[in-house]
Amino acid sequence: FFLDSQGLLDSSLMASGTASRSEDEESLAGQKRASSQALGTIPKRRSSSRFIKRKKFDDELVESSLAKSSTRAKGASGVEPGRCSGSEPSSSEKKKVSKTPSTPVPPSPAPAPGLTKRVKKSKQPLQVTKDLGRWKPADDLLLISAVLQTNDLTSVHLGVKFSCRFTLREVQERWYALLYDPVISKLACQAMRQLHPEAIAAIQSKALFSKAEEQLLSKVGSTSQPTLETFQDLLHRHPDAFYLARTAKALQAHWQLMKQYYLLEDQTVQPLPKGDQVLNFSDAEDLIDDSKLKDMRDEVLEHELTVADRRQKREIRQLEQELHKWQVLVDSITGMSSPDFDNQTLAVLRGRMVRYLMRSREITLGRATKDNQIDVDLSLEGPAWKISRKQGVIKLKNNGDFFIANEGRRPIYIDGRPVLCGSKWRLSNNSVVEIASLRFVFLINQDLIALIRAEAAKITPQ
Repeated sequence: FFLDSQGLLDSSLMASGTASRSEDEESLAGQKRASSQALGTIPKRRSSSRFIKRKKFDDELVESSLAKSSTRAKGASGVEPGRCSGSEPSSSEKKKVSKTPSTPVPPSPAPAPGLTKRVKKSKQPLQVTKDLGRWKPADDLLLISAVLQTNDLTSVHLGVKFSCRFTLREVQERWYALLYDPVISKLACQAMRQLHPEAIAAIQSKALFSKAEEQLLSKVGSTSQPTLETFQDLLHRHPDAFYLARTAKALQAHWQLMKQYYLLEDQTVQPLPKGDQVLNFSDAEDLIDDSKLKDMRDEVLEHELTVADRRQKREIRQLEQELHKWQVLVDSITGMSSPDFDNQTLAVLRGRMVRYLMRSREITLGRATKDNQIDVDLSLEGPAWKISRKQGVIKLKNNGDFFIANEGRRPIYIDGRPVLCGSKWRLSNNSVVEIASLRFVFLINQDLIALIRAEAAKITPQ
């Protein structure tokens, strides 16, 4: 009985110890959750207690230092010492927390305030540009700066170049909308604030000149030759009169424009002639003396024209004298070539590239040069540097027979038979004539040759 009571006592002590331990663990876990919720931190996920040494990058070093400083500040302000929320819990504490049945509170799904601001800013320009219509932010800035300079919408309409063409009524309506319509004014101001500083500077440099500015510029003499230093000094002496974006170069350009149109103080415009009748263009033209408008004779030009005319006439005369030599016509051989024979062609010497028409009883073959003119230039067919300048002569006898005589250094082959220098050979229809690797076919106009033979037969009996 004593032993049983002793065992029961031990078991009850153990149960009470475990119960008190569980209560301690629950109280610790509750304190941790309360401290984490109070500080707004999310409870850390369970991870391994094993420490891995790894070198940190530069950005990680900066983040860790910032995190440590922030946790120290928080610990000093409201967290009890030894229980800092930034310090990592021990492995035993992690096990205790994981064993407790309490579940962690899920974080709120609301995004950070910085992200919402970024999203709003990115969406605003789209809405602004959508609502502006034809008027761009640059147009609005141009309109405002021009009206502030001139105080006249008509001058703004005539002098300012917008991104597109606007009528005077549209300019007036836009200006009144910018003044009195709060929605359009707000959208336009937001769009103008988003312009790049360089774009704003470029727009401001195009602002119209006010009357006060032009009055100061008109005092600069037209006969003087002002430099950039002169206009820079003018800017320094009158800073309130000139627009904030004015430069010495811009003032000089506008002063030159005023000088061109006689708008300076020391410049005067000649008045129109007084009277009922104003001289027009036709009256002025009648007053001009036509005799004074005649050009003077240029002897050098006339001499050059006479020389050129004489040269052209000499060339025409030479061509007329050479007409009797053009008895052989050279035509290119194509698929649509004209017939070989006509009423004046006695024979044809056909090559691979060209054909030579024989229209006289005697023609010369060879290679043409400046000093030597021949009837049939064989260089038109191919390489003729081996051919003599006068290679041969083809003649038509009275009986209708054609003969070729070789007068060059190289032989002429007729149907494969060589004809040496000083020799002759009779040509028949379809004979193959080879001269220095150039081959030709000799074709005879049989109808015309038959007529010639008939005429010769009539003459011989008489």
